[in-house]
Amino acid sequence: MKTLSYIFVFLLSFTIASAQSSAIKVEVSGSGDPILFLPGFTNPGSIFKETAAHLAIQGQNHFVSYAGFNNIPSIAMPWYDTLKEELISYVQANDLQNITLIAHSMGGNLAVDLAAALPDQISSMILIDSLPCMRAVMMPGVTADKLQYDSPYNNQMLAMDAEQFKQSVSFMANNMTNDKEKVQTLVDWMLQADRKTYVYGYTDLLKLDLRPQLANITAKTLILGATFPTLEMAKATLQNQYDELPNKTITMIPDSKHFIMFDQPELMYDHINTFLADEFHGN
Repeated sequence: MKTLSYIFVFLLSFTIASAQSSAIKVEVSGSGDPILFLPGFTNPGSIFKETAAHLAIQGQNHFVSYAGFNNIPSIAMPWYDTLKEELISYVQANDLQNITLIAHSMGGNLAVDLAAALPDQISSMILIDSLPCMRAVMMPGVTADKLQYDSPYNNQMLAMDAEQFKQSVSFMANNMTNDKEKVQTLVDWMLQADRKTYVYGYTDLLKLDLRPQLANITAKTLILGATFPTLEMAKATLQNQYDELPNKTITMIPDSKHFIMFDQPELMYDHINTFLADEFHGN
């Protein structure tokens, strides 16, 4: 009988723990209108703390991190859709209104999804080097149905030993920022990631095409673009991909790669603060 009781307690504890698991973790600080900070792939929400500290208009900061990264337990696939659903639920459960979204890279995808799903609650967006359809640039002509979790590339990534994986992500990190001191930070975040989340989560992102949703978004939007590999190429890509998004401003940040907040932080803060000042004063 005691054995059965222990088993029951164990199963009950396991069920409760499972029910409490989450695809997102949110650190909240400050007060005022909510500002949701949505980081990029493998990055912690804390990447935006310097940005928050430099905002001229302060609010209630919500720093979001994702399951599978930063030592947060992984979740089942599909990964991105669960993140999106939990973010929407988070906003609704906390009755957040007049929200500003500040997002980088894949965080920009989540921002677009939020702005499309909750137009009355999202007032403004700042998208930092983010594309609504990465696949169109990285794999032109490939349709979403051609991308599967079980693929030769994904299987190769999963089979890499620690040193091989480190070499792979180190190569990527070196092309993401001009700040050599930050390269190791990016590598560390990638190495901390759950391997399946890293591999299959990226497949989720490549399958996305959020361009059809853009025309329905009402939030005033600032898009900050890096100038890598060239200003002309990067600007043309952003203009093409966000063509259907109304009420937008596209600003290119010189001498920057993907992590604009590392390469040109002061210039980024200036553009964000100018945008927010106009937004909060109703201009």
